[in-house]
Amino acid sequence: MGSCTHAARARACGGGFTLIELLIVVAVIAILALIALPSYQGQRVRAQVVEGAHLADFAKARIASQWLATAGLPADNAAAGLPPADRIVGTFVGSITVDAGALHIVFANSADSAIRGRTLTLRPAIVADAPAVPLSWVCGHASAPQKMTAQGSDRTDIAPGFLPINCR
Repeated sequence: MGSCTHAARARACGGGFTLIELLIVVAVIAILALIALPSYQGQRVRAQVVEGAHLADFAKARIASQWLATAGLPADNAAAGLPPADRIVGTFVGSITVDAGALHIVFANSADSAIRGRTLTLRPAIVADAPAVPLSWVCGHASAPQKMTAQGSDRTDIAPGFLPINCR
């Protein structure tokens, strides 16, 4: 044991890590955490956007049934037979407004600050000369399917990176 020098003791004589080695390990872990954090936040916010869009499913059904029955789209929440916009709320949603058939979902409540106060629009896409064809829904900035026309205005102001793929 007397043959171990101070410099060699950490490696050859079964000692622990040096301070420099520990600092390097901590630095590498910190860098990896900084790289992973934005990816995690993006996934979390996209999940909130998807959940908010699912909250609008009952409103989509009302609008679709009105389209099939009358070949017209409701002008507002009352015309669609829905409660006032500020009464349609959820964990991440503060209101859902119908405007010319389009649904404008405003995020609030427990929504991440990246989307709080922002809007996601779901627009009905129709075949104008064939009202028997069911509606299709266009999310955000996405294009309407071929031979269909999206109705209403797109008020989506959520950053594209936080939108699900079908909404970009």
